Amino acid sequence: MPQYTAPIKDIQYILHDVLKVSQQGFNGYGDLDADFTSAILDAAGSLASDVLAPLNRVGDTQGCQLKEGIVQTPTGFKDAFNQIKDGGWPGLDLPEEFGGQGLPYVMGTAVGELFSAANQAFTMYHGLTHGAASAILAHGTDDQKSTYLPKMISCDWTGTMNLTEPHCGTDLGLMRTKAVPQDDGSYRISGQKIFISAGDHDLSDNVIHLVLAKVPGGPEGIKGVSLFIVPKIQIKDDGSLGASNGVSVGSLEDKMGIHGNSTCVMNYDGATGYLLGDLNKGMRAMFTMMNEARIGVAMQGLAQAESAYQNAVLYAKDRLQGRAVTGAENPDGPADPLIVHPDIRRNLMDQKSFIEGARAFMLWGASLIDASHDGADPDAEGLISLMTPVLKGFLTDKGYEATVNAQQILGGHGYIEEWGMSQYTRDARIAMIYEGANGVQALDLVGRKLALDSGKHVLGYFEMVKNFCKDTATPQMDEFTTPLKAASKDLQAAAMYFMQNGMKNPNAALAGSYDFMHLFGYVSLGLMWARMANTSLKALADGTDDPEFHENKLTTARYFMARQLPISATLLKRIESGADPVMTLPSDAF
Repeated sequence: MPQYTAPIKDIQYILHDVLKVSQQGFNGYGDLDADFTSAILDAAGSLASDVLAPLNRVGDTQGCQLKEGIVQTPTGFKDAFNQIKDGGWPGLDLPEEFGGQGLPYVMGTAVGELFSAANQAFTMYHGLTHGAASAILAHGTDDQKSTYLPKMISCDWTGTMNLTEPHCGTDLGLMRTKAVPQDDGSYRISGQKIFISAGDHDLSDNVIHLVLAKVPGGPEGIKGVSLFIVPKIQIKDDGSLGASNGVSVGSLEDKMGIHGNSTCVMNYDGATGYLLGDLNKGMRAMFTMMNEARIGVAMQGLAQAESAYQNAVLYAKDRLQGRAVTGAENPDGPADPLIVHPDIRRNLMDQKSFIEGARAFMLWGASLIDASHDGADPDAEGLISLMTPVLKGFLTDKGYEATVNAQQILGGHGYIEEWGMSQYTRDARIAMIYEGANGVQALDLVGRKLALDSGKHVLGYFEMVKNFCKDTATPQMDEFTTPLKAASKDLQAAAMYFMQNGMKNPNAALAGSYDFMHLFGYVSLGLMWARMANTSLKALADGTDDPEFHENKLTTARYFMARQLPISATLLKRIESGADPVMTLPSDAF
């Protein structure tokens, strides 16, 4: 059975040595000293390794069952969920006013990686509740907040978001679910939603669905979409639960992965719903949850890669096959371990350099969210808006690739279910699809985010990279900043290409959007690795008591700069090839 150990030392390094969170001045950051964050991460790590990880395989093999209209989760999930609730983990970074612990978002992100790496399917139950609660917090009335948030933050009630219908996914303007106004101010919700994660289960007393629907007579298309709170069970005036609310599970989806999470077809048969936010402004309210979900999905890409990588390393060190080409390294044994072979090393270094860079990228992104909430940095909100499609698209693409590479280390054993490696690839695959498929993320990046505030934020990003390279200019840093500057130059050239060609030939921009998203991702990881290199060089110069850790960071940074970041030139070349290679072939020729 696969094993998982929480990478607490690396998270602590990023939080305190690289990001220096306690010195940032954001709300709540002054309390985040190393001892405090260590206590939280140690507790979360133990829960992840000892409770959630052993259930990962159970959830995968048992899946969920729909019996007499009620979804039953796999063996052990209910007890584990109660432990999550009892520890207050679902509300770690939600307001104390409603029962949360009020910690910064960066800590919720750090803990979320540990839980997701241990058991992604399980973690989605309270993860989606967090997003639904955030939407109600941002757009709900005072009565809605007092009614729903305490129960949702405690996870006595869980939450979902309902967007997709059988005939509409990305194009939500085509939806048919209706919301008919009632005399008491409520709405009658009728329609069907599909692919609803955690749509029903036996872990909580109630499920609070956030449902997109159209009010008859409203504007056409996406402009006529509103968002509604639809409880599975009606809530009485005193807060107790009442009768069923016309919400039912039509079926469970038969999926490739995340079997332990109940992905449901949801039927709404005149269910009572309550408007969340403004009428016909449902997408604005839903995107509060959607943007948070996209950050969470980016974390899933990192988390599955980390867990798969750990098990690939264990196998590579234990499995004896062949001899090192430079001479036996295990002369008393029948063969050397796999890890001595250059191609195995290349594979593992690809994974390691991605994972550690992605972790820094994720936590930096989380700190931007805290800065935007705090108001301390007026540019933070625009910058994280720009980076969200990069985080979601790049980290899930490369995270999935890392799980495949980890599976490859095990050879034939990686393809056999009992070894557990195939679950990582199956579970990681969905992250490239849900919460906006990665192709849509690329279109959002190029079509909307680049031009946001007249390009202010992408220009600010370039300036940030430039200033970092300038401020850290030393002979020791040249090997890290020189390739970073070259890749950043490629990214700027690609952005300029879109600005010059996007209006007159939209296909030219859109044909290169996916490459641009990846180019942005590589440069961002390059920036993170340069920051980590600078941090570790200083630690070594100051006489750190852990020189091996910092030397290993520098070695991994060198690998990324030498073997990964140079792809920026290829991606730019592909972008500048324009639309013709993509669009010339007639549709009938496919």
